[in-house]
Amino acid sequence: MVNKQPIGIFDSGIGGLTVFRSIANLLPQYDYVYLGDNARAPYGNRSFNTIHQYTWECVQELFAMGCPLVVLACNTASAKALRTIQQQDLKTVDPTKRVLGVIRPTAEVIGNYTQTKHIGVLGTKGTVQSGSYLLEIANFFPDVTVHQQSCPLWVPLIENAEHDKPGSDYFVKKYLDQLLEQSADIDTILLACTHYPLLQKKIEAYLPAHIRVVAQGDIVAQSLVNYLQRHPEMESKLSKTGEKRFFTTSDDTTDFDNLATSFFTEPVKSSFLHLK
Repeated sequence: MVNKQPIGIFDSGIGGLTVFRSIANLLPQYDYVYLGDNARAPYGNRSFNTIHQYTWECVQELFAMGCPLVVLACNTASAKALRTIQQQDLKTVDPTKRVLGVIRPTAEVIGNYTQTKHIGVLGTKGTVQSGSYLLEIANFFPDVTVHQQSCPLWVPLIENAEHDKPGSDYFVKKYLDQLLEQSADIDTILLACTHYPLLQKKIEAYLPAHIRVVAQGDIVAQSLVNYLQRHPEMESKLSKTGEKRFFTTSDDTTDFDNLATSFFTEPVKSSFLHLK
């Protein structure tokens, strides 16, 4: 990618591809590099320091590939690593580079989806324990009550291609029941993990018809459009040949490619990235 400056998209595994798909559909002209840290997924149960370390290592790899702008298409990384990266790490490496997350753009609009002012948030243990959605949604929609539920087994099911098997139904229903027990007024459920859209059909099948399920892909994509409009100095740097490249930290790229292709709507051929 000599002389190219693509947009970098990072996730702990394959989940960020749900966001990447929406971004590429809305902004097809740009070059992209996707990096999934599949070798160390899932992130949800790891410590703050470990998540920050892993995320920052991968962000720097994307910088080395020429990306001036990186989107953390991972809620856990956005919750536990983004602030430190933005406020401390970038200053020591290159203050002209930018790293964006998925939590704030989602919090800015999610309150518009609810009529009852009660929202359910499904996320990893790390995202839920961080309290990031409670804080961010309260900033934009102080009259909305947020009910959270961690779903620690969903990401492993998805990363191991078991999400569409009958065995996953038990765990889908289990966490949904635990969320809905918190309030009968929930009318909107946010999938606060970019892996979870792969389970969306099953999730909706276990919910009352009046509850709306919201995925983040289109929200984050529109937020990126708005960001580039507000920051022409960044937009002008980005190369525009429509190229997409995929990398995974797993040395078995075949599993990544097969699973990624199944829902990215176009063939995915990845390369192994060995983290130093």
